Amino acid sequence: MDLSAELSEFLRSRRARLKPRDVGLPEFGRHRRVPGLRREELAQLAGVSVAYYTRLEQGHGQNVSLEVLDAIARALRLSDTERAHLTHLAKPTVKKRQRAAIGRPQQVRPGLVHLIDSMDAVPAVVMGRRLDVLAWNRMARALFGDFAAWEPHERNMARLVFLDPNARDLYVDWECKATEVVSVLRLYAGCYPDDQQLLALVGELSVKSEEFRSLWAAHTVTDKGHGTKRLRHPLVGEMTLAYETLKVSGSDPDLALVTYHAEPGTPSADSLRLLAQWGVDEPVEVRE
Repeated sequence: MDLSAELSEFLRSRRARLKPRDVGLPEFGRHRRVPGLRREELAQLAGVSVAYYTRLEQGHGQNVSLEVLDAIARALRLSDTERAHLTHLAKPTVKKRQRAAIGRPQQVRPGLVHLIDSMDAVPAVVMGRRLDVLAWNRMARALFGDFAAWEPHERNMARLVFLDPNARDLYVDWECKATEVVSVLRLYAGCYPDDQQLLALVGELSVKSEEFRSLWAAHTVTDKGHGTKRLRHPLVGEMTLAYETLKVSGSDPDLALVTYHAEPGTPSADSLRLLAQWGVDEPVEVRE
C-alpha cells in the first residue's frame, strides 16, 4: 500500500469535511470552488506555511515533526483514532519482526479457547488481523452462523458483512456495521501497509462490492471498541446487544476478544436465553 498516496487522500478527505464556520473562519461568497476548507485556511489554523502543508498533503511527510502533525490534527478536528492514523501514515514505525509476523498464521492459546467455551450465555469470538475470526463459542455460532462450515480464509467479518447476503438481514443497521468494518480495516492498513493478505482482501471486496468500494474511498478510521448492535435473528427475532472488545495479552498485539450481551430484564435478554437453548451440545470451534 502506497503510504504517500494514503496520507494525501486522508488529509484531503478530512479537510473536505470541514466548513469555515466549523472552525470559526468567515465564509465569503455563496459558492466555493472546493468542498470544505481551503489549504490556505487549514495552514493558517495549524500555524504552518501554505507551501509546507501543501507538500504534506501531496504525501511528502517523511520529515514532518510530531508537533506539526499534532497541530494539523487539531486544526482538522481529528479524533484520537484519526490522529493515530495520521501519525502512522506520515511516520510509519513497523519493525522488521512485526513485518515478519504479519505473514504467519495467528494462533489462539488453548486457555483462551477454554475461556470462551465456558461462556454458556455470551456469544464470544476471538478476532485477529484483518477482522479474521480465529475462534468462537457455541453462542457465537448460534448468533452469527456456522463458521465451521466456511473455509478458513472465509472466516472474516468483512467477508461476512459484504459478501454474505444473510448479513443484510442479520444487521438491522447494516450500513452502520459496514462503515465500522471498513473503518477498522482502514486503521489496520495504516499500521501494516505491507500486509499482502489485507491488500488481497481489500482488492477482492472492492471488485465484488460497490458499497465496499465507496466506503473504502471515504478514508474513515475507527478502532473496534464497544457499543451496541441491533440484530434480527431468524429464530428469535430482533435483539439489541452490547459488545465489548478486549485486547488479549501476550506476544500477539492483534488478537482481540469480542463479547456480546443483553441488558438484564429486557426482551433482548429473553431472546438471548432462548437462543442459548439452540445446539446446547455443540462444542467451541477453532480455526484450523
